[in-house]
Amino acid sequence: MRIFKISKSFPAEERYALTSQIRRSSRSVAMNLREAWAKRRYEAHFVSKLTDCDGECGETDTSLDFALDCEYTTEAQHQELTETNRSVGRMLGSMIMNPAPFLLTKR
Repeated sequence: MRIFKISKSFPAEERYALTSQIRRSSRSVAMNLREAWAKRRYEAHFVSKLTDCDGECGETDTSLDFALDCEYTTEAQHQELTETNRSVGRMLGSMIMNPAPFLLTKR
């Protein structure tokens, strides 16, 4: 949501480019995570969706760099958003490497 709010101030000419892209990729992290959670009965499906999340996280990071380079965000905003994004990426990486605690198992 923070990315969405900050991207409201991007220039109008970026509406169908960077603004749309950064919103799509950042939202896709959450949506793919929800899908992964629904598929946690099957390790391969779970990890596959987490991998999709991780890819979207990387896309978001690149878009944040473009926003900074184009001076659409401040250094402070960029630092805040990239650190949050990288934290999410670290959590996803940990889940990908060790999915077992999150999987549904028969009792």
